[in-house]
Amino acid sequence: MSLELITIMVLLIMFIIGSVISVNMGILGFVAAFVVGSLISSLSVEDIYSAFPVDMFILLAGVTYLFAIAQNNGTLDLIISGGLRLVKGNVALLPWVLFGLCTLLTSVGVSTVAVAPIVFPIGLRLAFQYNINPILVGLLISTGMYAGSFSPLNLFGLVVSGIMDSVGITHSPVLFYLNCFIFYVLISVVIFILFGGVRLLKEKSNVQSVVASTVEGNSTNMDDNSSKSGFTLYKGATLVGIGLLVTMALVFEMNMGFGALMVGLVLSLMAPKKQADVLKNMPWTVMIMVTGIMTYVGVMEEVGTMDYMTEIIASVGNPLYASLTASYVGGVISAFASTAGFLAAVIPLSVPILQDPSVSVVGVVSALAIAASVVDISPFSTTGALILANVQGVNDRLFFKKLLYIAGSFIALGPGLAWLIFVLIGTPW
Repeated sequence: MSLELITIMVLLIMFIIGSVISVNMGILGFVAAFVVGSLISSLSVEDIYSAFPVDMFILLAGVTYLFAIAQNNGTLDLIISGGLRLVKGNVALLPWVLFGLCTLLTSVGVSTVAVAPIVFPIGLRLAFQYNINPILVGLLISTGMYAGSFSPLNLFGLVVSGIMDSVGITHSPVLFYLNCFIFYVLISVVIFILFGGVRLLKEKSNVQSVVASTVEGNSTNMDDNSSKSGFTLYKGATLVGIGLLVTMALVFEMNMGFGALMVGLVLSLMAPKKQADVLKNMPWTVMIMVTGIMTYVGVMEEVGTMDYMTEIIASVGNPLYASLTASYVGGVISAFASTAGFLAAVIPLSVPILQDPSVSVVGVVSALAIAASVVDISPFSTTGALILANVQGVNDRLFFKKLLYIAGSFIALGPGLAWLIFVLIGTPW
């Protein structure tokens, strides 16, 4: 067996192990990079070190550090509380307010890891109190998170942009974000219709007071003093800092990772006694996973696996078919494994497709990203598990089966729909 095939098999084994056993795939990636690179091939340890994505690590560390501060000081709770009070008695608006809040938070850079544990308990409690289908609320929270998760500021968007830069392919982060946003808005409308949204349009109730109490009761992860006092100067400074980061990155093209570290440092110096739990709230497991897999992918590139894959995909002769296959593979794998981890592995392997002038680069990447994220409603993923953990007033076993059936429908239809819209039909941009 050739070395190239061995590296591909090791990658598949990594995903299988990561799906079955609770082990960080990044650790698997680092170990596989050493075993394959140093013991099986002729790479030196220095060559393996050079495959570590330093720029990606700084980017993820900086942005997640800033938003860990925002979560710790209650700024995220302030945004969620204000947004939920916009319902003003119309129950039908509640799922859409939750959708909009999640989209807003993830669009400005808050990771789904931070948003999901806060919003799911709130949303599913309100669903129980006002007889809203918990599937509707759970799905719209999920689609809302992913509608904003591929923005140039979010961890997922940063991962995709960093990988595209590392493989040397021109990429438009804004158009990529726009594609994903439009897709999730469209399927959210369908979800709203299919799971009882029309019935809600005919019902109204005074939910404002309960919303306020629900938000207050679910602010357990925030600093007690800051969450009780509402808007403070420190929270205002945090909001200004986030806006400043956006301006520096998008207008002045400053390195976002170092820019976020700078803003985070200033906020830390403003309130040094409130920073005890900030580093603990950072998604280190995700960062290790992404950098570990990218390190292994770098080793694969060093030993010639990417050239080998280029020849195989070129022999298919049809980039449309190849991109559709990659999308469905992504949907199936991501239903059991990590979305970010899959994207870190599949985009470098899809370089031959992306280099083909007959297909849209942003269209293919959009299809891959959507295929890998739309299936996260699966009860075997973090999002699905949070829905199961927080749903109220249902039979757990029956709800699990229902969620599993819906996830199966998403796997069957989601990747193909994304491919149809963004690759086969294409968008004007």
